[in-house]
Amino acid sequence: MDRKLDISTGLLQPQAIRLEGRAIERFEAVREAGEILVEIGAVEPPYVEAMLERERQISTYVGEGFALPHGTDASRVWIRRSALAYLRFPHGVDWGGEKVFVCLALAVHGEEHLGVLSRLAQILMDPEKAARLRAATSVEEVLSFLCVKEE
Repeated sequence: MDRKLDISTGLLQPQAIRLEGRAIERFEAVREAGEILVEIGAVEPPYVEAMLERERQISTYVGEGFALPHGTDASRVWIRRSALAYLRFPHGVDWGGEKVFVCLALAVHGEEHLGVLSRLAQILMDPEKAARLRAATSVEEVLSFLCVKEE
């Protein structure tokens, strides 16, 4: 029996999807993505600073025009509930020499993050799937794409 890994239920809510990011460089982009997580009530404001700290330590660029900004391990105390934010930059953002078109900001408790990262990796490692997610132009399209059958 097929089960569904439905990132959109609970983790990715419509109000956490933004299609017109404003940032022009990666630290602005991380802050913008983190502010979405604060706005939807998923994290406390200090989590955004932890996301920036993580980005200063190591780039969260993962390829195919995507970055997965997230906080440090210690910053999990600032997570109210697990959530994902989708932030698209139509013209791209300079990410330390790479071009990022989508930030998928993560705030995830405990072991749950492994399942989320595994599912996102399946999408991002497939250039065709990554291109479709990167090119999404509506909230509904993002939600429907991230609601898929688990393999």
